[in-house]
Amino acid sequence: MAIPITIADDSTMSRRAVRRALPPEWDVTVHEAQNGLEALQAYEEGKAEVLFLDLTMPELDGYGVLEYLHSTQAKCIVIVISADIQPIAQERVAKLGAFRFLKKPLVAEELKETLKEVGLI
Repeated sequence: MAIPITIADDSTMSRRAVRRALPPEWDVTVHEAQNGLEALQAYEEGKAEVLFLDLTMPELDGYGVLEYLHSTQAKCIVIVISADIQPIAQERVAKLGAFRFLKKPLVAEELKETLKEVGLI
């Protein structure tokens, strides 16, 4: 059965890059969100068992999404993919429950290893 995932990033190019980096053997249904509000809507609609999340987005940023998911004890695996690689950003997302922080540009092999670690492939 396909796992519903959502890629949340305001950049179309970044969303495409994540799609291309997904392992071909991973059975998923991919949804996209252009901002944090759309990401939360996708989660509420059951379209985000796994959420690939950028930090810098309009309307609601990635931190806001993480804070909401954390406060509601959401059952969602969050993998942050961001160009903001400052240690404080990485610490903050970890405290808010993100499984991993991957830097942009995304490396397909790093993503695959992360998915293996969480037991998704």
